[in-house]
Amino acid sequence: MKIIDMKVRTVAIPMNCMLRHNTGVHPGYLMRTILELITDEGIVGLGEVGGGDSRAALLKLKPRIVGMDPFDLEAIKLKVLRSIYYLSNSRLYGAIEIACLDIMGKACNIPVNKLIGGKLRDEIPMIAYLFWRYDRPGGGNDMYAEDMADLCVELKETLGVTAMKLKAGVMDPMEEVRVLQLCRQRMGDGFGLRIDPNGVWSVATAVKAGRRMEELELQYFEDPSWGLEGMRRVKEQVRIPLATNMYPNKFDDLGPAIHLNGIDIILTDLHYWEGPRGVKDLVAVCRTFNLGVAMHSGAEFGIELAAMLHTASTIPAMTMPGDAHYHYLEDDIIAGGKMQYVNGAIKVPEGPGLGVELDEEKMQKYERYYEEHGDYYARFHQDPYRKGWFPNVGGI
Repeated sequence: MKIIDMKVRTVAIPMNCMLRHNTGVHPGYLMRTILELITDEGIVGLGEVGGGDSRAALLKLKPRIVGMDPFDLEAIKLKVLRSIYYLSNSRLYGAIEIACLDIMGKACNIPVNKLIGGKLRDEIPMIAYLFWRYDRPGGGNDMYAEDMADLCVELKETLGVTAMKLKAGVMDPMEEVRVLQLCRQRMGDGFGLRIDPNGVWSVATAVKAGRRMEELELQYFEDPSWGLEGMRRVKEQVRIPLATNMYPNKFDDLGPAIHLNGIDIILTDLHYWEGPRGVKDLVAVCRTFNLGVAMHSGAEFGIELAAMLHTASTIPAMTMPGDAHYHYLEDDIIAGGKMQYVNGAIKVPEGPGLGVELDEEKMQKYERYYEEHGDYYARFHQDPYRKGWFPNVGGI
C-alpha cells in the first residue's frame, strides 16, 4: 500500500459564545485544518490539526510522504519530524500519524485502539470546560465568579460531568479563585475542580492563589506560572498537584522538567507529543517516574476527538476525566453530527480505523464559513471589547 495524495482543507464551526483566555478570544468559532491521505488501494485516512490555517505547512510535507507505505510510521516520522529542524513540527506530524493509523485500521478492519494496545474502557469521562464568555446564550458577558459557578451547575446538569476546569488568567486572579470556591460550595466535595491560567501569573500571584485554593482539594493546578523554573518555584510553595500542558510539552524538555521536580501530572496531547504512539511513549516515561497523566484538549473537532478517545482508552493510568472544548461547538464535520456526552462520558467510536467519516456537505458548509470569517490566529486572538489589548505574561 502506498500514499498517493494528500488533501487539506481548513474549516470553521460556530460556537454558542465567544471564549476568553489569557492571550485573547476565540471569536465565536473554532477552526481546524482537515487532512486526507489517499492510498493506491482507495483507503482514505483522516487527520486534523489546529493552530490556524495549516494547509500550506502540511503541503510542504506532501512530497516527503507521497509514495510511502502508511504502515511505515517510523520512517514517515523521520522524514516529517526529524530531518530538518525548521520544518520540524510535532503538531503537523500528529495529524499525519492519526491519518496513517486511520488507514491502517481500515485496511485491517480493526479500530485504532487495537493498533496501540487495545481499549481498557468503552467510554471516556470528560470534563466541562469553563471559559469566561462574551456574547453568551441569552446575551451578556460573564463578569463575576457567580456567572462561572452558574455555568458550572448548568453544564453538570446538561452533560452529567463529574469535573470541571476554569480557564483562568482572564479576570483578577482572586476573583478566579472565588469561582472555584463557589463551585466547591455548590457542587460538593466529590466534584472535581481544576484551574489553568496558562502560565500568565507571576510566581507570587500563583503562590498566593494556590494557598487560598489548597483547602478546595483541587485535582490539579495547571501551568500556574511561566516556564520550567516558574513551575518549580510554585510547586515548592503550594500543596496542590501541579499539572502541565506547557512545561514540558515536548520530549526535549521532559528530562529537565523531571529533574527540576516541577510537575506532578502531564496532560497528554496528540500533537505536542507526536501522535497517539508518541503519547504512549510519554506515558511510559511518566510511569517510570511516577507522574500522573490526563488528557489535554486543543479545541478539536470530531476526527481528533475520536483519536483522543481511542488513545485514552488504551492507557491504564488515565483515570481522570479528559479535557474538552467540544461542548461549546454547535456542530461537527463528521457524519452523524456531534458525539454525545452520556452521563459525563463520550463513547469510544467503533472501528474500523477512527470510526468516523467526513460529512461532505458539512465540510463544504464550514469551508465557506472559514473563508467568510478568516483565520483569527492571524489576528492574534483580538479582544473585540478591548481595542488594542495584548497579553502581559507574568504581569499579574
